[in-house]
This record gives sequence, C-alpha cells and structure tokens, in this order.
Amino acid sequence: MTSGVVFGGGGIAGVAWEAGIVIGLQRAGVDLSSADLIVGTSAGSIVGSHVAFGADLQELAARPSASPGTDPAAGAAVGLDVILETLAPLYDSTLDPAEARRRVGAAARAAAVGGEEGHIARIAALLPAREGWPQRRLLVTAVDTESGELTVWDSGSGVPLDRAVASSCAVPGVYPPVTIGGRRYMDGGIGSGTNADLASGASAVIVLDAVGHLTPREPLQAELATLGTDSTLVIIPDGPAAATISTNLLDAAIWSPALEAGLAQAASCADQARAIWPAS
Repeated sequence: MTSGVVFGGGGIAGVAWEAGIVIGLQRAGVDLSSADLIVGTSAGSIVGSHVAFGADLQELAARPSASPGTDPAAGAAVGLDVILETLAPLYDSTLDPAEARRRVGAAARAAAVGGEEGHIARIAALLPAREGWPQRRLLVTAVDTESGELTVWDSGSGVPLDRAVASSCAVPGVYPPVTIGGRRYMDGGIGSGTNADLASGASAVIVLDAVGHLTPREPLQAELATLGTDSTLVIIPDGPAAATISTNLLDAAIWSPALEAGLAQAASCADQARAIWPAS
C-alpha cells in the first residue's frame, strides 16, 4: 500500500490549522510523516515540508511571531477585498481559465508589495531546511505568472526549497512573485486550492483542505476522481474550526486559535484516518 497526503492552501490560518491536525493525528497514532508522497500548495507547502522531513511541527506551532504576514511591509495590512479584486478574473465565467490565471499573474507582477528576497527570507524562517529537499517525495506547486500554467517543484527541479515554497506562497496582491529560472511564479493555489490529482498512484490519500468551508466541493471531488482509489479522506475545518478561521486567512492573530482548532478537530477524524492509513 502506498500513501499520499495533500496539504492545501489557506494562508496563516491554513498553516496553523493544518499543523494542529497533523500534531493531533500523530498523538492519536496516525503519523502522516510516513507518507510515500506529499503534495503541498501555498500554506500547505510549508506544512508539507515539515512533514516530509519528519520535523517536529510543535516547533513551528510555537513560532507565531515568525508566521507569514506579521511584517506590515509584507502585506499584512492587505484586506480580503483587495485580494478578491486581484483574483476576480478567476471567477469570470466568460474567460478561459488559463487566460484568467494570466490576468491574475499580470496583476501579481504589477502589485507594489515589496521585494521578493524579503518574502523568501520570511518563508525560509518557517522551514526545516532552506535549500536541500527531503528524501521523502515532496511536490510543491506554483503557477507561472505569464503562461498561467501549473508548475510542480520537486527534489529534481534544481530549485532551492525556500524559493520553491516561497513561490507557492506568493499570494497575488499580497506577496511578490518569485523569480526562478528567469520566470516569475505565484501562489500554487491559483489553479487549484489542493492540486490533489498530483497524488495519483497512491492507494490511500488524506487531503487537508483548510479553506474547504469557503470553497465549492466539486473541483476537489473531480481531482479525487482521477486518483483511482476509494481510500480517500478529506478533512476540512469542522464547525468550530470554520467559525474560528472564518475568512481571516492572512490575519496573524488567527495563528493560535486556528492551531488549537486543528488540534481539537484531529480527535474527531482520527478513526477515519486510521482506517485508511498504513500502520507505521
């Protein structure tokens, strides 16, 4: 049996909630760091990096002061309305999806949100390693701002881990696109909040979708349908977690409440996770 775990996007709240779920499941005997394949998108690329290295997520959980967005110069003051305006082309049904992503990419390149090196340094402070990749298979997603195409970084891409993850976390209008190989890349969640179809080949898949309480289920269900396995578990914020997170995805003050919400929720989904996850 092969196993895959997918960590979706969700800003600061997503990092904290997903970390809480992982820690809580581990306490309940479900160790996601044993996964054969780990897919990380945006916030999920930070958590996924820790899981892939088998790093202690308690250390990340204890560092709210280092969480993305706590630096006002890094876009912490950007409101949800500004983000939604930047992402508006994605919701225009008259646009081809690739064209919509290209328009978002153009807006991302034009946004005055500070330099990319500062963004990369802030992300690097949250990772268990800066350049080297884990031995366990880790896929990190980003979107090319010019072509609108999905790019998947892994240990064979020749890209330092911090730049790969920073590109995946480059929310348009909040953080600057990251330059890799002469091209600029933005948040991996622009095309899909989870990119769960990248877990193809795994016979058991657990998906943590930190914005599942805010987004329609159909796109994720379509991704899961391509996996070729019925052994899947999707974990989205439950009632209390959804009420805690709400739409405050980039609010640094949400770190501790979202973490605690994830820890509390883990107990309620541990049995379902244990039923499909290979024993360590």
